[in-house]
Amino acid sequence: MIAFNKYYNQFNILSISLVIISLLFLVFKGLNFGIDFKGGTLIELRSTDKKINVSSLRDNLSQMNLGDVSVKNFGNETDFLIKFENGEDKNIIEKIKSNLENSFGNSFNFRRVENVGPKVSSELLKSGIIAISVALVLMLIYIWIRFEWQFSLGAIVALFHDVIVTLGLFSLLGLEINLSIIAAVLTIVGYSMNDTVVIFDRVRENLRKFSDIKIYDLTNISINETLSRTLITSITTLLALLSIFFFGGEILKGFSLAMIFGVIFGTYSSIYIANTILVRLNVSQKTILKEEDNKN
Repeated sequence: MIAFNKYYNQFNILSISLVIISLLFLVFKGLNFGIDFKGGTLIELRSTDKKINVSSLRDNLSQMNLGDVSVKNFGNETDFLIKFENGEDKNIIEKIKSNLENSFGNSFNFRRVENVGPKVSSELLKSGIIAISVALVLMLIYIWIRFEWQFSLGAIVALFHDVIVTLGLFSLLGLEINLSIIAAVLTIVGYSMNDTVVIFDRVRENLRKFSDIKIYDLTNISINETLSRTLITSITTLLALLSIFFFGGEILKGFSLAMIFGVIFGTYSSIYIANTILVRLNVSQKTILKEEDNKN
């Protein structure tokens, strides 16, 4: 049996540190919002001339008064992803095409063009925040109904930990936040909660069986009893996500990376966040029976 409970204090300190660092990054550095939330225009280009590089393309576009322009390779050295703020001119794409043809010849294929206005982008950002908030509240209500309030508190603290640390990593790495990342965060919430509920079910079952075992040792027993299920689920999910990350193309990299972070943090928090809350609150068989009597 693995003695997970021996490291509760150390990992609690680590988790608190990660949350604080993540919050500092989110407050002072912020998130790199993509075109979905900032508004503007996105163009995906493919060059037939391998001599054209990012710097030459950036220098050319910066002379067109497009506002804040971002140019980077997208997958390989002949694919480019261009983002700029000036999306008010309806003919801006034609002007860019004409400018590139004059400067580099007919060397580019416009593979994708997306335009998002500022009003739409602000509405999408608001909707994304609401979606995550509602998901967290509904999860809290679900756990509160199914378990006792101590379990509910542990689950929601673990969820907030997973979401904040994942967003903190995106802020640290400067990765783009778009609608697919919001979908990934919502998926992380569900995954983390599912893992936590499995362990909580076993903890509550063992509390009814063993009145003489303290919660400190009982959580460790419950984690070990559900460990094979946790590892099988986490590893198979990670294998699928790693395949998407390496072979799914640039568009899916952000989503798959957020999910990889989420699966790792979700598994970790189910063991070292949710369960340690039960230990700190000294949950016992008497607590369970009393809460069940109050519900009845």
